[in-house]
Amino acid sequence: MKASGGKPTTIDEYIAEQSTSVRPIMKKLREIVNKNAPEAVELISYGMPAFKFHGILLYFAAFTNHYSLFAFPNAIIAFKEKLKGYELSKGTIKFPLNKPVPVRLITEIVKYKVNENLRKQLAKELAKARKK
Repeated sequence: MKASGGKPTTIDEYIAEQSTSVRPIMKKLREIVNKNAPEAVELISYGMPAFKFHGILLYFAAFTNHYSLFAFPNAIIAFKEKLKGYELSKGTIKFPLNKPVPVRLITEIVKYKVNENLRKQLAKELAKARKK
């Protein structure tokens, strides 16, 4: 159910609001994340689809001429060479809507983020255990 103001509250609603040409791309992104991070929880955060797995894993969103993957700075740094040709900012990758979804690249980024979040969680647990 949509929140007051008409903003989507689920990824299904977010995808349904997109144009018919963008919906398959959004579905593909969701599929890639769900396949490679099956324990991740779907949510809408900041008005965008997001996935949470030991903290926020990533966000994605559609725009007029591109879609963005918000994977945070470490992923951008780690994949710098593979991301040549895409517009980048500190934690965002912009993909053109008129090109095929780079499934292999996005899969690698999702797996990287899962491992990154697992490492962070393990470090927290170790620190907590040392305090006892």
